[in-house]
Amino acid sequence: MLAACPPKTASSSRVIALDRTTVRALRDHRERQQRECQETGPGYCDSGYVFTAANGDPLAPDRLTRLLGDLIAEQGLPPIGLHDLRHGAATLALAAGVELKVVQDMLGHSSVVLTADTYTSVLPEVAHRAAKKTAAHVMKKHRLVPGSKRRAKHKHGAGRPKPPGPGCKKRRSSKSPQNPVTDARDKPDASAEPPAAMLKIRYTSGPAPQGPVPR
Repeated sequence: MLAACPPKTASSSRVIALDRTTVRALRDHRERQQRECQETGPGYCDSGYVFTAANGDPLAPDRLTRLLGDLIAEQGLPPIGLHDLRHGAATLALAAGVELKVVQDMLGHSSVVLTADTYTSVLPEVAHRAAKKTAAHVMKKHRLVPGSKRRAKHKHGAGRPKPPGPGCKKRRSSKSPQNPVTDARDKPDASAEPPAAMLKIRYTSGPAPQGPVPR
């Protein structure tokens, strides 16, 4: 017969944060429990636990161990215990870059030193990643390539006006043919010598004159 005992420490009763996928899985599990309660009828025991037997009674620890062993065997994984899942969650959190203090609160450790001593194999990787992020931030500020003294090249358009896109229209100049306003300097000088191209066009309609071209 199972007996409910008080938590091991004061931090054993705590609130933990869950992601959306886990929350969705727990809601689906709760719906299955409600269906089991309706199917069992008055004999259902509402124990208040999240994981229960079909009649609502809390699960015995040895039964959970057997269920976990069956799931691991089906997936072809090496044998692990229930407590190993706790260590696995903490290791994955540290490898994902979660701060050590957050992992301590998640595990309910009394001191962050205990968390650091327990997961020393993961901390060097976390420290190395933190050092790389810090260096990348400093290098970005001075536009230096990490691991060298070379300055990174500006990307196209960085610090410069971007070229107009395909949907942008160019601003018309005041000297464009569509604008009637013209500059006096753009008017042709009548006294200036016409270019050779104009001379050729002038005499294409008739016979070419003999002698020098009149000025």
